[in-house]
Amino acid sequence: MANIVNAEAVTHGFGTRTLLDGVSLGLSAGEVIGVVGRNGDGKTTLLRILTGELEPDAGRVTVSNSASIGVLRQEHIGTDEQTIRDVALFGEPDHVYARHAEQRAVVQALLPGLELDRTLGTLSGGERRRVALVSVLLGPHDLIVLDEPTNHLDVEAIAFLADHLAARSRAGLAMLVVSHDRWFLDAVCTRIWEVHDGVVDAYDGGYAAYVLARVERQRQAAANEARRKNLARKELAWLRRGAPARTSKPKFRIDAANELIAGEPPPRDKLQLEQFATARLGKDVFDLTNVRYEVGDRQLLRSLTWSIGPGDRIGLVGVNGAGKTSLLDLLADRRSPTAGKIKRGQTIRLAYLSQAVAELDDSDRVLQSVSRLKEETRLATGREASASSLLEEFGFTGDRLVARIGDLSGGERRRLQFLRLLLTEPNVLILDEPTNDLDIDTLTVVEDYLDTWPGTLIVVSHDRYFLERVTDVTYALLGDGSCVLLPGGVDEYLERRRTGGAATTVAAPAAPAKNTSDAAAERARKKELARLESQLEKVEAEIAGLHQRMAEAATDYSRLAELGTQLQDAESRRDAIEEAWLESAG
Repeated sequence: MANIVNAEAVTHGFGTRTLLDGVSLGLSAGEVIGVVGRNGDGKTTLLRILTGELEPDAGRVTVSNSASIGVLRQEHIGTDEQTIRDVALFGEPDHVYARHAEQRAVVQALLPGLELDRTLGTLSGGERRRVALVSVLLGPHDLIVLDEPTNHLDVEAIAFLADHLAARSRAGLAMLVVSHDRWFLDAVCTRIWEVHDGVVDAYDGGYAAYVLARVERQRQAAANEARRKNLARKELAWLRRGAPARTSKPKFRIDAANELIAGEPPPRDKLQLEQFATARLGKDVFDLTNVRYEVGDRQLLRSLTWSIGPGDRIGLVGVNGAGKTSLLDLLADRRSPTAGKIKRGQTIRLAYLSQAVAELDDSDRVLQSVSRLKEETRLATGREASASSLLEEFGFTGDRLVARIGDLSGGERRRLQFLRLLLTEPNVLILDEPTNDLDIDTLTVVEDYLDTWPGTLIVVSHDRYFLERVTDVTYALLGDGSCVLLPGGVDEYLERRRTGGAATTVAAPAAPAKNTSDAAAERARKKELARLESQLEKVEAEIAGLHQRMAEAATDYSRLAELGTQLQDAESRRDAIEEAWLESAG
C-alpha cells in the first residue's frame, strides 16, 4: 500500500510537560487508525503534527507529495455569510451533486431537513459541525482526519457514517479518527493508536481487539495489575459476552481471552441490584398516565402510559428533536405535561445529569467543591469513599485537585459534574448524553460505578456502546409522539428506521371506534388477552429451556455468551408481552 504520512522521532511538549517523546509511526492508503487516550495526553497534538498544522519540537514528518488531506476540527468552519452549499458541496448546484448517489446519501443522512442555501450563521453548533463533516467526506482526499466525528450525531447517523467510512477505506481512503465512541471505533478501525505518557502504542484490529491485546500485554508485563483486574478485564468480559457484532471482531488469540475472563463474573448481578433498588425506592418510581406534551404545534408525546419501577435500567434513543430531553425533563419535574399525569414515588432522590455544565461555579476549586458536598460518603454498594479518593478515580490528581473550575476542560467539567451527582447518593439517576467530552478511560470508570449502583437508571445517549453496556432495555421516541419498546435494542431501532416498521408501543392501545359496540369491544379485548397469554406461555417455556441449556453449558463460555444473548432477548419480549397484557386487562 502507498505510504501517505510518516513521523520520525517526533518530540513535542507544552511548558514542562512532554506530550510526545521520540514517536515514530506511519500511515498507508486504506488504513483506518483510531486514536485513543485520556484527555490531555496528546491525541489532538499528534493529529495537528501529522497534518502539518503544528511543527514538532524535534523530529520530522513527511507527507506524500500528491496526498490531499482533509481535516474535521472541533472549531467551526466557514463564515456566517456562507451557505451550506458553499461549504459542504463546494458551491455545486443540485443537478450536479445529485447525479452522484454516494454524495446524495451523505447529504440526506447527515444533513436531514436542512435547506442547502441556508447560511451558516443561522445554524446551531451541532448543525454547523455536521456541515463540516459532510465537507470533509465529500472532498477529493487521500487521507481524512476526523476529530470526534460522532459528536452531534444520533445513533442512526453514526451507523450510516460507520458503513460509509468502511466502504471508503476499502476503496483506498486512509483515515485518522479520534473518538470516545467505542462502538464506532470497533466498526471502522483497522488499527488503534493509544497515546499515553509521551509514547504511542499500536494495536492491530478495532476497539475490541485493542482491549484484548492491551489486557494481554498488561498481563505479560505484570503492569498495573489492580487496574487490569478492576476495569480492563471487566470491559473485555463484556466485549466477549456481548452481541455477535462485537465478539466477532477479535479473531486472534481467543484462547488467551477466554483464559483471562474465565473467572470474571457478569458486569452486574441484576437480581441483587433490583432487590437493593426495591428496598431503597419501594414499588413506585414513575407512573405516567396518558401523558401528552406539545411544543408549539409539535406533539412530542402522544397518550404515553408507562410505569418505571425500582431497578429499571432504561436506554432512550431517537432522532434529534424527537423529544428525548423533553421526556427526561418531564420525569425530573422540570417541565409539566400538556395533558395527563405523572406520579412520582415518595422516596425518590433524583439526580439529573443534563447536557449543560453551567451549574458549576467557575470561581470554585475542584477539591473544595466536592468536599463541601460531603467529605466522606457511603456509596450505594456500601463502600466508604473519601472525596479525594473519588476525585482520583475520576482523573483529578496533583494540581488538578486545586484547579479553578473555570480553568477545566469540557471533559474535566463533565467528570466533576457527574462525580458531584454521585455524592448526593441518589436512588434515581437520569443521564442526558453523559458521554459528551469524556475520554474512554473515564467512561470505563463511570461504567464500573454504574455496574454496582442499585437504583433506577434512565439514559439518553448517542454512544451505542455505553448505552448497551449500562442499560438492560431500550425504548425509542420515533418523532411521531410514540414511545416504543425495542426488544432487539439499538439494532432493532436502526432496522425499523430503515424499513419504516412499527414496534411494540408503550402507550395504551387505541380505543375502539365509536361505532363499535361495547360487547364487540369486550370480545376483542378477551381475544387479545388470550393471544397475549398464549405468547407469554411460549416465551416462559423458551426462557426455562434457555436456563436449562445454560446450566448444561456451564464450562463452554462461547456457548454461554450466545445463550445469554438469547435469554436477554427472550426476557425483553416477555416484559413487553406482560406490559401489553396489563394494558389490555385494565
